[in-house]
Amino acid sequence: MENTLKIMDLPENERPRERLIRFGPETLSNSELLAVILGKGSKGENIVSLSNRILMECGGLNGLLSCTGEEFMKLRGIKEAKAAQLLALAEVSKRFRSYRSGDEYRVKSPEDAAGIVMESMRYLKQEVLRVILLNTKNVVILSKDVSMGSVNSSIVHPREVFTEAVKRCAASIIICHNHPSGDPTPSSEDINITHRLKECGKLLGIEIIDHLIIGNGTYISLKEKGFL
Repeated sequence: MENTLKIMDLPENERPRERLIRFGPETLSNSELLAVILGKGSKGENIVSLSNRILMECGGLNGLLSCTGEEFMKLRGIKEAKAAQLLALAEVSKRFRSYRSGDEYRVKSPEDAAGIVMESMRYLKQEVLRVILLNTKNVVILSKDVSMGSVNSSIVHPREVFTEAVKRCAASIIICHNHPSGDPTPSSEDINITHRLKECGKLLGIEIIDHLIIGNGTYISLKEKGFL
């Protein structure tokens, strides 16, 4: 069996788990918190050193949130089990920082809608189109991806956008898509597809109340810009 170095192999005063319990999680560095979650290192490398290297090679916590399983397993000392732990950690972090599934969430402004999707969409490396379904009181029914790849009128079909809304009897929807560049400035194609989907929504009796373009920590509401 591979001899891996665990937290308990460290000197007592260097064990992050014990310091976390004794002094609180806020006293630990990012790499030490990651070490507590992963539990053990790899052959010849203790867990704190491994965790520090993971963060460095991924580009910090933000980079960690955007890595795929394949990218994690390219790192020395990371196999399928640890890659799965890291993916789960990233997903839980995104969910805590955005819409909390199971809670009633009412959208009153573009900022509210952006808060639902920002953390899960800002680091995506390709364009994704997501719809937020709302009931008559603007309470979120569901947030779901409907298209991946370049978001343009030749690829995004109204059928994909409205199918779930019809099935769930949504009163209205908010369209969201990201710009991997981090710049949410709308293109002419973004505006064209918004107008096209708005007209389709009228025929179905489902209002499109906004189209949000998500950048890196920022967003643009096409409604606020006067395009809806």
